[in-house]
Amino acid sequence: MVYLEKNMLTREDIQKLIDVFATRDEVATKKDLEELRGDFRELQTAVDGYMVKADKYFQEMLMLAHKVDRLEKWILQLAEKIGVQLSP
Repeated sequence: MVYLEKNMLTREDIQKLIDVFATRDEVATKKDLEELRGDFRELQTAVDGYMVKADKYFQEMLMLAHKVDRLEKWILQLAEKIGVQLSP
């Protein structure tokens, strides 16, 4: 009996083990991981949707810039042809 009592864990030993090892509340479960995967998929879908909109916007801005450049060139050509001095 003395041998068993000598080798038993004390409350301090048990507390040290609890402090070192993760508890049930601290460990991610399979359900938790599935929820995280689902949330990540939703986030990816949202980012992809935003990128499509951003790409379309940038394409439209590029087309608009070309259009403005073309109109500016025509205005300068017309001003030169009729002899009007345009100031910046």
